[in-house]
Amino acid sequence: MRALEPPSSGAVADGAAAHMVYLGLGSNLGDRAAHLRAALRALAGVVALGRVSSVYDTAPLLVEDQPRFYNLVCAGQTTLEPLALLRRTQGIQRGLGRVAGPRYGPRVMDIDLLFYDQLILQTSELTLPHPHITDRLFVLAPLAEIAPDLRHPILGGTVAALAAALPPADVHLLGPLPQGEH
Repeated sequence: MRALEPPSSGAVADGAAAHMVYLGLGSNLGDRAAHLRAALRALAGVVALGRVSSVYDTAPLLVEDQPRFYNLVCAGQTTLEPLALLRRTQGIQRGLGRVAGPRYGPRVMDIDLLFYDQLILQTSELTLPHPHITDRLFVLAPLAEIAPDLRHPILGGTVAALAAALPPADVHLLGPLPQGEH
C-alpha cells in the first residue's frame, strides 16, 4: 500500500475535504504510452488516483496532419481547488516536455480537467465541465468505461448515454496501459 502524499500536495489525506475529479490525458509525440505512464505518476502527487481507463488510439481532430493520439481518462480525489489543480496539471505537462505550439497541434502531453465534483464553473482560465466533452468520443469512450453513470451537471445525461449519442469516430480501444520499463 502506497503512503499518502502530504496534504499540501493536493492528494487526499485524513480529514481533508476531498473533491472527485476526472481528467483526460492524451499524447501523440514520442513514446505515447511512456508519456501517459509518466503523467499518471506525476498526477499521483496531486490526485489520489482511483480508476484509470484503458488506452484508446485516436485520430487527431481539427488539425489532422499530425500523429495519432493515445488517450485515457483517470478519476480520483484531490484537496486542491479547481484553478490550483489546473495550474498543477499545466506544470506536469511542462515537466513532461510540452511546449507552446499551434492550438490542437501535436503535443507530448495534454491533461484536461473534465469534471470536478458536479461543479459548473466558467472563468477566463477554466470551464467546468470541460466545454467540448460532449463532442469528443476520445474522451467519452474512456470516461464511460470507468464512470458510465456519471451525470453531466448541465445536460443531465449520463456519460454512457452521451457517448452512445455520438456518431462513430476513429477511436479504437487498445487495452490497459502497458507497464513498460521502470
